[in-house]
Amino acid sequence: HAAGVVIGDRPLVELVPLYRDPRSDMPATQYNMKWVEEAGLVKFDFLGLKTLTVIQNALDLLNARGIAVDIATIPLDDPATYALYASAQVVAVFQVESAGMRDALRQLKPTCIEDIIALVALYRPGPMENIPKFCNVKNGREKRESLHPSIDPILDETQGIIVYQEQVMEIARKLAGFSLGGADLLRRAMGKKIQAEMDAQKPLFLDGAKANGVGRAKADEVWNLLDKFANYGFNKSHAAAYAVVSYQTAWLKATYPVEFMAAVMNCDIHLTDKLGAYKQECDRLRIVMRAPCVNRSHATFAVEDGAILYALGALKGVGVEAMRLIAAARDTGGGFSGLFDFAARVDLRRVGKKALETLARAGALGALDSNRARAFASLEAMVAYSAATHDERASSQVSLFGETTATLAAPRLPAVEDWLPVERLAQEHAAVGFYLSGHPLDDYRGPLRRQGVLTYAELARKAAETSAVAARIAGTVAAVEQRKSARGTRFAFVRLSDPTGLFEVRMFADVLDPARDWLEPGRSVVLAVEATLEGDEVKLLAKAVQPVDLAVADAAGAGLRVFLDDVAAASSLAARLEVAKATAARNRGPVHLVLMVGDLGEIDVPLPDLYPITPQVASALKHVRGVVHVEDF
Repeated sequence: HAAGVVIGDRPLVELVPLYRDPRSDMPATQYNMKWVEEAGLVKFDFLGLKTLTVIQNALDLLNARGIAVDIATIPLDDPATYALYASAQVVAVFQVESAGMRDALRQLKPTCIEDIIALVALYRPGPMENIPKFCNVKNGREKRESLHPSIDPILDETQGIIVYQEQVMEIARKLAGFSLGGADLLRRAMGKKIQAEMDAQKPLFLDGAKANGVGRAKADEVWNLLDKFANYGFNKSHAAAYAVVSYQTAWLKATYPVEFMAAVMNCDIHLTDKLGAYKQECDRLRIVMRAPCVNRSHATFAVEDGAILYALGALKGVGVEAMRLIAAARDTGGGFSGLFDFAARVDLRRVGKKALETLARAGALGALDSNRARAFASLEAMVAYSAATHDERASSQVSLFGETTATLAAPRLPAVEDWLPVERLAQEHAAVGFYLSGHPLDDYRGPLRRQGVLTYAELARKAAETSAVAARIAGTVAAVEQRKSARGTRFAFVRLSDPTGLFEVRMFADVLDPARDWLEPGRSVVLAVEATLEGDEVKLLAKAVQPVDLAVADAAGAGLRVFLDDVAAASSLAARLEVAKATAARNRGPVHLVLMVGDLGEIDVPLPDLYPITPQVASALKHVRGVVHVEDF
């Protein structure tokens, strides 16, 4: 038994044969979980819940900003918490995250803790067949059936359905006159699924019911219900404990969503797929998530001014302990002023070259040098400078004035062109595991909208309204998983993302084969899909695929408007526009420079020539220092 621990009154080897697994320090009994009790041992089930760590971490984050919460005394009748349950917006809420549970919550619309307890007990193979009835009776869509006047009150909180072992004990007492001890024997027989004991209890139950004036037919009916219940009996005390923990997480999410989501992400800090889903949930909740930064972020997820600071330790292949070195140096001496100040104050040999590359790719060194490509190209020099500086410091060689700061001159930074926005996002994706500061499709929003291409969020809403819909959707490929059906038919699951979320598309060979070259990770495509709603999940089937640039080739705007706050940017803009004009002849239009000049407002300056109006050109112009925003018209 995974969580079973046995305890005896003498050395276990005197009671049962033992086995020592070479991978474990703890021996295991060679008797199964039923026989160990026969041999005189007591078995306990110790369940470790990560959720308890999530709750404590959320409380610690609240404490850090002066909010003390005693989670054991929160009100169990909070309307906002039950509204969250009823809406089924329960990502990261304990016990109720699955699609089936979310569907059950929408049907149930719980209003009290007893509803959550019952749902936890019912949502298992066997008893879950009673969930529709439980929901319908609670909400008045179905009439409750009476079992017997003497026992109906016992089943009030579960809408007339036997759910708990404790209810079985009380029914046996009320209907058949069982003592507390006798009722517990019946509960034990049911809980352990021991049919011989159940058969022995039946005559006692029927005789007791007769003595209480209950007819044989009704007594048989109730017994048969109890006998059926033996297949999936659940004790309320267990369900209640789990339901309270579930409620605590739901209450934290409804009351303090920022701290709760940060705590959840801390517990899955090395699971990139989960962090991506949590980022999506933060976007839905309109929680600001600030990009990783060595001058602001911590090794783990933290909260500042109502926003989540992305953890340095959550980047791919970066150790949390190494990131603590960076945070400790910053907290001791203040923010780093540049790349070589950073290298002088943090022993980069202890951080590691790979971790530094990841920090540069993620833009975490952006506060020290906004040119990510230059920061990346400087890493070798930074590590060498850091090593020399720390070796000098370790040798206790100090200057005449007793200074212990580095005396070595910082190397010159290499002259490197910064990555273009598309490359920046690709590098960020490699470091973070998903798009954090933007999305490759951001520059295509206007052309895609003009072509009638929906976002994933828009498609999901349409599918929820009509159950099935055909539409076009754009996405950037994350991964392709190819499979074969039982009949040998090839198909694939393609995982993609757009600025509104992550989604998966099923693709059969007739669509997959011609599109194979376009389905490389990082490539953006437009798909014709059929969307159907199964439960609360949107299932997508691809009917056609084409590269995004081909799909929007004839949907460019009439022109571009470039907003800038520094007139010095004009020459760089002109150079980029001339390069674009030399390489693309189609879709040309006017470009307006809009100077944002303090109190004077905006000054619109139309350029005399016509230039290519494409998402790629807009993206390149956004990259110029001094450009605030680029939009098409």
